[in-house]
Formats: sequence, structure tokens, C-alpha cells
Amino acid sequence: MKKILLILGNPNKDGLNGKLADIFEKELNSKFDFKRINLGELNFDLNLKKGYKEIQELEPDLKSAQSDILWADYLIFVFPIWWYSFPAILKGFIDRVFLPGFAFKYNNPNGAMPEKLLKGKKSILICTSGAPSFYYFLFGNLATKTLRGVLKFCGIKNIKTKLFGLAEKNNGKNYLDQYQNSIKKIIKLIK
Repeated sequence: MKKILLILGNPNKDGLNGKLADIFEKELNSKFDFKRINLGELNFDLNLKKGYKEIQELEPDLKSAQSDILWADYLIFVFPIWWYSFPAILKGFIDRVFLPGFAFKYNNPNGAMPEKLLKGKKSILICTSGAPSFYYFLFGNLATKTLRGVLKFCGIKNIKTKLFGLAEKNNGKNYLDQYQNSIKKIIKLIK
């Protein structure tokens, strides 16, 4: 049975992103081994204070998150696009968790290509935006491009990216039903 880890990258679990995460949880819980991390409920310092020059001890919540990432076959990220990127809590989580020695390592003294320590895992990115979806087709989606790049660097293959545009306007019951139908189609990609 495939192991799925859903990471809610919105600090507020009660908004649309939380509702989308709830839909995933409801659909996945009976079909797969499933775990969920709500980043807004974790206790950790977002700031990687010394970069990689000095080891910053991981808080218990981040150690647990690393264990969950190692456990998972699939990582599903659900997050909003804020100012062309993802929320600071998701960036801080990535900075603090996807560390050298955990997510990647350099074996070559010249620092050429890293060894991808999370190779074999797959990801699905689900994001919401107040702007219409076509906007991102015209101008690009820096948030998902950046996150896909980080994951690829660590060996994680992204199999699907889905953007739900006009999120604030399209937050009613009819749209949630449409989102649920989209999510059911996405879940079929998990093999």
C-alpha cells in the first residue's frame, strides 16, 4: 500500500487550502497509508539562522516531519500563492527540513552534482490563487516552479501540479464539489 504524506502549507487550516487538504484526507485515508502535517500547528523557528555554515538543531516537530518524509512514497503539498510565491511558513519548513545529509549531499569535493537522497519519491502540488488560472499560463507560476525545483534537486519527481484560480471568489459549495472532482482525478495518478 502506498504511503502518502500531505503537507498543508497555509498557516491557517480553516481556509480553502485546509478544505482542499480535508478533501484529500477523506479520499486518501481509506485507500492508502496516510499522514498529514499542518505547518501552522508545528512549533519551529522558520529562520535558518546560519545557513549551512553551522548546524541548527531541529525542533521535535521538524524531526518528526523528516521521519514522515522518509516514510512517504508521495508528498502532496497544498498551499496558496501569496505574492508570486508560497507562504513563508512553507519556505521556512523547506529551509529547515530539506537539509544537506537528509535531502541531498555533495560527494564531489568540487560540489558539482549532489546525490539526491529522496530519490524515488513523487510529489503532487496543489495551489490556490486569488488571480485567475490563465494569468499563470501567461506569466508563469514562480511558486510551483520553485517548489518543483527544490523537490527535483532532492530526487523527488513531481507528477502533477494543479492550480485553482480565483480562490477567494470560488470558495462556495459548488466550487468545492468541482475541486473534489478534480482531486479524485488527481488521486488516480497515485500508483
